[in-house]
Amino acid sequence: MRARMLGLAVSLLVILGAVAALVPAATAQATAAPPAAAPASTGKVCTVSADTAPADSAPMTAAQGLYRERKFDEALKAYNAIVATGGAVAAAAYAGIARVDLEKNDPAAAYDAAQKALALTPDKPPAIVALGEVYFRQGKIPEAQAAFVKPLKNCDLDARAFLGLYRVYAISLNWKRAKTNIDQAFKLDPTDSEIAYYHNQTLSLAERIRALQAQLDSADANGDEKEKEGMKKRLELMKARQDQPVVCRITTKLTETETELEPMLDRPGHVRGYGLTMNINGAPARLLLDTGASGISIDQNLAEKAGVKKLFDTTIGGIGEEHDVASYIGTVEKVRIGNLEFANCQVGVLKERQVVGEDGLIGADVFENFLIDINMPKHKLKLSQLPPYPDQTEQAMSLGSGAAVNKYAHDRYFPPEMKDYTAVFISRSDLLIPTSVNSSSPKLFLIDTGAFDNQLSLATAREVTKVRTDYDNYGTIKGVSGKVKTVYRAEQAVLQFANFKQDRSDLFAFDLAHISFGSGTEISGILGFQMLFELEMKIDYRDGLIKFSADERFRANGVDVFSSR
Repeated sequence: MRARMLGLAVSLLVILGAVAALVPAATAQATAAPPAAAPASTGKVCTVSADTAPADSAPMTAAQGLYRERKFDEALKAYNAIVATGGAVAAAAYAGIARVDLEKNDPAAAYDAAQKALALTPDKPPAIVALGEVYFRQGKIPEAQAAFVKPLKNCDLDARAFLGLYRVYAISLNWKRAKTNIDQAFKLDPTDSEIAYYHNQTLSLAERIRALQAQLDSADANGDEKEKEGMKKRLELMKARQDQPVVCRITTKLTETETELEPMLDRPGHVRGYGLTMNINGAPARLLLDTGASGISIDQNLAEKAGVKKLFDTTIGGIGEEHDVASYIGTVEKVRIGNLEFANCQVGVLKERQVVGEDGLIGADVFENFLIDINMPKHKLKLSQLPPYPDQTEQAMSLGSGAAVNKYAHDRYFPPEMKDYTAVFISRSDLLIPTSVNSSSPKLFLIDTGAFDNQLSLATAREVTKVRTDYDNYGTIKGVSGKVKTVYRAEQAVLQFANFKQDRSDLFAFDLAHISFGSGTEISGILGFQMLFELEMKIDYRDGLIKFSADERFRANGVDVFSSR
């Protein structure tokens, strides 16, 4: 199937991103104000008072502490003990239960808890804010934004409402607005570990290292070991980057290149994807180009030939239900792609060759500082400079380092020459495009050249069409984490995205809950290789913009139509 890189493992840059076209500007943006005041949409100054502060009590403080320590089962018991008291405290407890349910990857239960909170305190924080967090997890980004804005307009200042707006603006690549809102959230409640985590991401590398080290030093000895181990690995990675502050810097004077995409076969005569021939530390390599993966991942054999310098061990996970895969993060001195050469690059090394096949894979996000033109019908990849920001005079070029531009100085920019592009969301490195299924409201689909075909999440398939168990093909879908245990078939699905429409029958469907959990928002389906290979895709990761083009034979009444396969 495809190798999907979640989290730290092979990500050269963790990005949350996407579609401002669907997300109107918030009417209540925070400015750099002291904790006691922030502007509302009316222009009046809001002040924190006993009436606007969230319900507080010793039991509530204890329950929140358990949640922040990631002791979710204990927190759930503590919150449930509070709800019997009724009123605002019970509403706050239900909001806490909703957040625990989200952490336990149960958005349906979280929605029910948020609704119970709203029944007690309609349109007031923390109930409305908890509902916004549930909406975000459900992939309902505009609804989430409206929920986060509502209490702020009424001067009900809530730190997690500002956190929610940060996440909305980050996923829509409005980084300047995101920074403003996470700063305000941190001023209101610096003790909230989630707020502190996202706030730290906006700091300089040196500041982030100090903050994360302090967080580790003060971590509860009885805290979540998996969480602390993740923090340690993030700290190792940041310190490694501090030793090499310019990661994957370009060393050639060229700022664009065009190279061949090579068909990669899974059996004679059957193309499963397209790959790039490249050179890593002098060792030739052919990597699968995968818009659903992140970073550069190579197998152990190639790593040994290329002399990869190991930084630290880790694991990666993705599609499949068997186990995560052992890997490590390392550095290479040179990577050459076409006529471009880059120095001091980080790669992930997978210890199980059979996971990815060939020599490895390369996520399209490593070219995030370029305009990426993937033309699979013509077997070409072209990289060129992005149009500069209006206030930008010089553009540094690098591979996926995040070092070229201070992204928090900019909101999403639609260059005039890209006005016909479609805005998408980006969560981590995932390109998520609003897609209608059988005339449904827009759902978020992952654009994934590494997936063998279009697929639906089981929940979406059951919502829009009839579903049956796929006994004949049981166990044929594989990913980084092994086989998918139970596969289904969706009877009929008409997919509409951007300017394209495809009528399909017998699509694969399976549970994508763990993939959605890793992405932070609901992924309702996948647009895969069997459709995408007929398209040219131009991708701008910087601003979350994409343009699909197809041969004229697919065009009918202004819409590109694909027949069923």
